Amino acid sequence: MSSDTEKHQQLLSALRAAQGKGDGSFEEAVTRAFEHVFEHLERLNSHVSQGGPDGEDRHLKPGESPTLR
Repeated sequence: MSSDTEKHQQLLSALRAAQGKGDGSFEEAVTRAFEHVFEHLERLNSHVSQGGPDGEDRHLKPGESPTLR
């Protein structure tokens, strides 16, 4: 099992365990989950985006969907 899959399972388990406790642990678990999502998005963006250092969008390749950017 990949470490990323393990991380996802840990995050989901933490969310389930903290649900309804009212001690702030659910909010903390949600924050950790969103941080992980943003890490994924950052990696995806850096992998897909081939714009220049100013962050401009690159031109679409023939047949490429703009929603995958």
